[in-house]
Amino acid sequence: MRATVVLGRIAGIRVGVHWSVLLIFGVIVLGLAQGRLPQAHPGEGWPVYWAIGLLTAVVFFASLLAHELAHAIVARRNGVEVDDIVLWLLGGAARLKAEAPSPAAELRIAGVGPLVSLVLGGLFALATWGLDAVSAPGPVVEAAVWLAVINILLAAFNVIPAAPLDGGRLLRAFLWWRTGDRLRATAGATTAGRVFGWLLVAFGLLLFMRGDVFGGLWLAMIGWFLAATATAEGQQAQLRAVLAGVPVRDVMTPDPVTVPAGLTVARFLDDPRYRYRHSAFPVTGEGVDVGGGARPVVGLMTLDLARAVGEERRPAVTVGQAMLPLERAEVVDADTPLAEVLPRVEPGAEHRLLVLDGGRLAGIVSASDVSRAVTWLMTTAQRGAEARRGGDAADSGGRRGDWGQGWDDRSRGA
Repeated sequence: MRATVVLGRIAGIRVGVHWSVLLIFGVIVLGLAQGRLPQAHPGEGWPVYWAIGLLTAVVFFASLLAHELAHAIVARRNGVEVDDIVLWLLGGAARLKAEAPSPAAELRIAGVGPLVSLVLGGLFALATWGLDAVSAPGPVVEAAVWLAVINILLAAFNVIPAAPLDGGRLLRAFLWWRTGDRLRATAGATTAGRVFGWLLVAFGLLLFMRGDVFGGLWLAMIGWFLAATATAEGQQAQLRAVLAGVPVRDVMTPDPVTVPAGLTVARFLDDPRYRYRHSAFPVTGEGVDVGGGARPVVGLMTLDLARAVGEERRPAVTVGQAMLPLERAEVVDADTPLAEVLPRVEPGAEHRLLVLDGGRLAGIVSASDVSRAVTWLMTTAQRGAEARRGGDAADSGGRRGDWGQGWDDRSRGA
């Protein structure tokens, strides 16, 4: 889930919102301003209800952000880098760049989110008592009650032991600690997530058939999302197991075609080297030599970025001005395990990984590179299993030591 709008950074962590937030934001405001507030405390003017509804919705999303920030901050303290936080239709998500290093770290990272929501629920409950004690306006007290209840419910829902909820992470931490096998632990948590998700879908459809159209569809949508996400997490875990021990350098396209930052966009688009071969190119600058006669990499240029420049401006705009700067591009070291960077590999030219080796550009990785590598590994693993069943495991070709040369020969022949 990519952010539609980046709001900025908090504690060094990029925070953004997806466009779908507008939908749930509108539902909350409408439900409070036209439903709960006037029903509980009639007699106020509609501007009062709408103002309180808007403010309450903002505070609610701030509570969601606090929940996700807690995950992100604890993750960083446990050695796990954080990509960003995105608020969207069904809440929020802190995207981590790698897995927790141990069951204890997984427990801390997963458990702090619901704990923060529970504490916030308690604080809003205290605020409710305080506001009522000073005879605050009824709609204001009601808004505080709603925030207390919603945060407590958020904490309770999130500790349900089913992936991708925080409770699923807690379950995985327990199973990981108990079995010592992260993959088996993930399989158990994702299975629980799929079962729970489809139960919610069934219950939502039952509510729909009994006349609760909105509530039933909403519950079914949440259930479908949980089941789909749990399935995807299980597949990602299996993929990471297949890629275990494979460094990025073994799957990258080495010595990619580069484009100088000073080249104009017009010349970039007209040059056959760039127009017909690939869709993304590392950009080199004029800085100090970084070894081997190479110039430093300063960004990533894609054909889409070039075409986004108005035709009349292309002769005057340089690649360096139109490119994706290096600080916003995905950069990885050549010896980094591929499994660690897998969450950052997404379809699209702008998501290419720039691979550096000692500060020098060594290669580039796309989603198709990873897909080919996975296909190769799974094929060799299958051949190895068949050979072992046939009593000829030594010639199976599935040994880890044969991976680099085998993939290199295969890729060069493609």
